[in-house]
This record gives sequence, structure tokens and C-alpha cells, in this order.
Amino acid sequence: MSEVLKVPTMAEFSATDKQPEVLFWVGCAGSFDDRARKITKAFVRLLNKAEVDFAVLGTEESCTGDPAKRAGNEFLFQMQAVTNIEVLNSYDVKKIVTACPHCFNTLKNEYPTLGGDYEVMHHTQFLKSLFDEGRLTIEGGKFKGKRITFHDPCYLGRANDVYEAPRDLIKKLDAEFVEMKNCRKKGLCCGAGGAQMFKDAEKGDKEINIERTEQAMAVKPEIIAAGCPFCNTMMTDGVKNKAEGQIEVMDVAELIANANDL
Repeated sequence: MSEVLKVPTMAEFSATDKQPEVLFWVGCAGSFDDRARKITKAFVRLLNKAEVDFAVLGTEESCTGDPAKRAGNEFLFQMQAVTNIEVLNSYDVKKIVTACPHCFNTLKNEYPTLGGDYEVMHHTQFLKSLFDEGRLTIEGGKFKGKRITFHDPCYLGRANDVYEAPRDLIKKLDAEFVEMKNCRKKGLCCGAGGAQMFKDAEKGDKEINIERTEQAMAVKPEIIAAGCPFCNTMMTDGVKNKAEGQIEVMDVAELIANANDL
């Protein structure tokens, strides 16, 4: 069965002289990575369920430049950023939501100095606002009593102090929420940030994602919840290495969508 998702583009909105409530910035992972695309689809299903007027840039969206900047190529970052800002400003975009903390951090904190000033929300913040407004509810009890822990993405937590939104959403599942030893301000990196995702490992006796997976395993979860496509990949690889078949790694949006049978 092939699902039909309603995903309008900014160009389509522009042609009718309408403005969406929010622009959904999909990001490179959410567009091209097979695993991350499942997160994108889950979030879109939730937006459709809440009847949110949203749009994507589609082929007009390019990388925010986060990996280039973290790898030290400021020139390439500014080229990518300015190109995106020109597109966003041409559509008079005001509010952006994204499921990637790297895109979130870059759009929110680094675009304003280059002429791109927007209200930027992480998808967990936006989903929480939909619940607060009564536009979304959880009707299924699929995760009731499930033992779930949450891995704080660096660019969501320590870089931007967003800790409560993902936890509030997980608690709506009536799950048994447990914290890892390193959480919130003392969260431990999954090992993908700073463009590390795209390079070979350096010398050492343990990968960071293995260390983080072991911390998660210590609290005996059935599910590791994530709020970042890169964290999802790193934690999934860690689980395959240490506890394959015993623990699931799921994005918060997937948990909410699945609880709603979407």
C-alpha cells in the first residue's frame, strides 16, 4: 500500500498569493537518507493530521551549510547560506520548523548575521505547541508502559537549551520515561556532530556512539528516543553493535505518529 502525503511547495503557495503557517525545512538527511525520510514522513503525517498549512521548498532547498562550517570551510558555508537566504526571503518566509537540530541551530543562530532572520522551531517544540493548542491529541496506547529514554542532541540541548519539549511529548505516551546518566546539560554527544559524521574515526579505544549506547542500555530501555537524524543513525549503529533486536531507536515524531496510528 503506497501512502499519499500532502506536501505542498512554497512555489505552489506563491502562485496562489497565499502564505503557509510554517515552512518545513526538511534538511539533507530528511530528504536523502532512507532512515531519516521515515522521520520526515511521520512528521508530515502529524502536520496533515493537525491540519497545519505548511510548505516545503522542495528542489529549491539546499544544505544549510552546517557541515561545511563545522569542518572549517567558512567560505563554502556563507555561499550556501546566502543562496538559501535569498530563496527564503523571496518567499517572505517568517517561521521555519525542522526535524534536524543542526539545521535548527544554523538557521536560528547563524543566518541572522547574513540577512536571514526567521522564527525557527525544532519539530518537538512545534509538535508540543500543536498539543497545547488542542490541534493534536494522542488516541492510541501503543507505547503505554514502554520504558523509553531520550538522547539529547547537542545542537538542541546544550547549544539551544531545548530540553522540555521532547520529554513532554514522550510523557504524553503514558510511557515509563527514564533518564540516562548523562542527560540535559550533561548530555553526551552521539559522535556525529561537528561534521564528524562524514569522516573516518580517529585513534582511540572506543567510539563515542558505543559509549552513549552503553549509557542508554544501563537504564534498560525498550526504546531510545531521538530528536535528530544524525543521532538516530549513530544510536542505531550502536544498538546494532551492542543489543541488536533488543532496543528500538525512534524519533519523537515517529513515536507520536505511531501512537496515533498515522
